[in-house]
Amino acid sequence: MRPPVCGICDHDLEEKEGGVIYFKKRFSDKVWDRTMKRIHGTGNPPNAEWFCNKHYTRAKELQELTIDKAMALMREEEQK
Repeated sequence: MRPPVCGICDHDLEEKEGGVIYFKKRFSDKVWDRTMKRIHGTGNPPNAEWFCNKHYTRAKELQELTIDKAMALMREEEQK
């Protein structure tokens, strides 16, 4: 499992800060799920990301997008 670090600003999350958002699955995410089930593997799903308190709410609003689209949009918004 990846450590709890915000996917937008790289802030190390403290206990009870922010959280993980699971975005809409892409085909590749579904393949990853099937592979992990077949090999009894574990790990951070590729459609999941950690977010600090500052970015969590916006990420939650975008969770119906795929992770690549949501992250690109959030990074673009962060630049403004």
